[in-house]
Amino acid sequence: MAQTLSRPDAGTASAPAGTMGLTALTATAPISWGTTYLVTTEFLPPDHPLVSTVIRALPAGLILLAFTRNLPRGQWLWRSLLLGTLNIGAFNALLFVAAYRLPGGVAATLVAVQPLFVAGLAYLLLGEQPTRWRVGWGLVGVVGVGLIVLRGQLSFDLIGVLAGIAAAAVMAGGVVLTKRWGAPAGAGAATIAGWQLTASGLVLLPLALGFEGLPSALDHRAIGGYAWLSVVGALLSYVAWFHGIGKLPVVAMSFLALLSPVVATVLGWLFLHESLTPWQGVGFALALTTIAAAQSTPDAVRNLVGIPATNKGA
Repeated sequence: MAQTLSRPDAGTASAPAGTMGLTALTATAPISWGTTYLVTTEFLPPDHPLVSTVIRALPAGLILLAFTRNLPRGQWLWRSLLLGTLNIGAFNALLFVAAYRLPGGVAATLVAVQPLFVAGLAYLLLGEQPTRWRVGWGLVGVVGVGLIVLRGQLSFDLIGVLAGIAAAAVMAGGVVLTKRWGAPAGAGAATIAGWQLTASGLVLLPLALGFEGLPSALDHRAIGGYAWLSVVGALLSYVAWFHGIGKLPVVAMSFLALLSPVVATVLGWLFLHESLTPWQGVGFALALTTIAAAQSTPDAVRNLVGIPATNKGA
């Protein structure tokens, strides 16, 4: 297999040159992931979370492998297996466990602590000094997501809580290791996405078949739902996501994941007629402010509002 860059990876080079454009491009990934809850509950057969994850990841990964014509070699064989498991396979499996054992809002709030995990791991593995600015906004983001998704009587299950926290931790580990290891020569975002999607699908395939089996029947709604999750929610979104990891500060980028529960709530309001409360409006404002603030610095914000910048670290 040639180790040369192919058409899909060349396309990533045409991403917007400015940081704002690149951030917006990367944000399309968590925005698309926010559609997963609606698609799963309204279109897919029930009680098949592992099968759904495999169908989402494996075809997309194989398509990218065929298109890029670039297979992992040497140390990138085990790195791709590990990163695919952390970023996609284990993350989705743990997220489904949390979703099945907890109210959806509790699960989403637990996963929203991911930027805090990323900040700690980025310090340990990348030497990126955590700032009070981003750690503080990370806590604000958790509060904002909590206000958006937590409603009514809450019930807690220890296994579900641990799974939700573990989901945030494993994806944080995958994001930071992806940033630390970068990519081999000739491998762009589409290649990395293909490697990790394929690896995650292959890891989960025997578990899905052994524990769940295939759905008894698939109607046109289920086929359409799986197509959406695989093409938009995996093939396109992970190429954008890994391109962003390679270009943006890893801690700032991790805050974009807060967009997923925001999108999920908006879709529930639009299509499932779920009511929104004033407190949820406050949560939306906090979450979106957190995402914007995390992409900037205190001095940049001071300059924006006309306050002289300081020389002190944030």
